[in-house]
Amino acid sequence: MRLSAFSGNRINPTGFHRSQLKFYAVLLPLCAVMFIPVIFIFSQAFKSLGELYAFPPTLIVQRPTLDNFRMLFGRGLSSVPMSRYVFNSLLVSLSTVALCLLFTAAGGYALSKKRFRAKETLFKINQIALMFVSVSVTIPRYLLISKVGMMDTYYAHILPMLAVPVSLFLMKQFIDQIPDALIEAARIDGAGDGHILIKLIVPLIKPAIATVAILTFQTVWSDTYTSGYYMSDEVMRTLGSFFSAVTNNNSIAAAGISAAAGLVIFVPNLIIFIIMQSNVMSTMSHSGIK
Repeated sequence: MRLSAFSGNRINPTGFHRSQLKFYAVLLPLCAVMFIPVIFIFSQAFKSLGELYAFPPTLIVQRPTLDNFRMLFGRGLSSVPMSRYVFNSLLVSLSTVALCLLFTAAGGYALSKKRFRAKETLFKINQIALMFVSVSVTIPRYLLISKVGMMDTYYAHILPMLAVPVSLFLMKQFIDQIPDALIEAARIDGAGDGHILIKLIVPLIKPAIATVAILTFQTVWSDTYTSGYYMSDEVMRTLGSFFSAVTNNNSIAAAGISAAAGLVIFVPNLIIFIIMQSNVMSTMSHSGIK
């Protein structure tokens, strides 16, 4: 008997079979519910003030307008050009993601494959740090940044965001799965630690790297506290901080500005997730199997 495409690959079939209908009956309504917040964010940004304050509220915009974006990016909201906020956010976000990936990958490699004293102690300290929320270190972090003279500098934006215990933990757990024999073979061929990390380790932990990159970018791009705590100079503030200051206004127009600002902050996160979603799903699959 000739096997169908469905029976040939039961995990990810290439064909359709009526037995799949029961899965669609459950999954499609769930997907529709999960997609509602995305529709709402886009719709709110293009609503006029009349629609935003309408009752009962509507999910889909009836008369789209760009007035909210004109008010958000219009002159008069700040003495600093909008391009400066965008530049600060891009510089801080990209620099933090790159450095965080470098340090967490190197740290994970050291904790997983290297032998040195206090190795287990350091890893346990990182695990303990997972229990603390960021607000618990706000005062010590402020005192440290102020003491070393990093106020009103890009260092205050970037350096505190590099110490992320969950990123180091994720990297280390992925590197644990790489056979030691593979690394020993590279050493026999004369490869050093830097070569092994870049040429061998990094290509094998792409799912973890993608996940850490997404989490770090989302945290930094949407961050408003760093500018508020460490930046007294408006020129050094980021886009998220500017949007937060504008939308906290109690005026009626603030509702439309807030909706437009929310969309501007949301879209880059959505794009990055769509680009890297396959690797993120591999991370989830790996964690579940382990």
